[in-house]
Amino acid sequence: MEFRWNAWNLDHAAKHGVDVPAEAEMVVKGACRPYPEHRGDGKWIVIGRGHGGRFVQVIFVVDPDGTIYVIHARPLDDNEKRRYRRRVR
Repeated sequence: MEFRWNAWNLDHAAKHGVDVPAEAEMVVKGACRPYPEHRGDGKWIVIGRGHGGRFVQVIFVVDPDGTIYVIHARPLDDNEKRRYRRRVR
């Protein structure tokens, strides 16, 4: 699994407090059912555990060459964590 990083997506995820690229890649690589989930327009979402066990959401697209380009990454808020836990039971 290859990822493509540039100044824009590194900075964007870092602004949301996600350790990039390590944490975002860890969440995508460790995806468990029902993720990755297709969100339309070629976008995929994964929610999983990042550094320190915190829940992180990563949204990405797959480039034509198969590389993953992260377009958004952020920690979940408390309400989102509750919904996530219910969903993956």
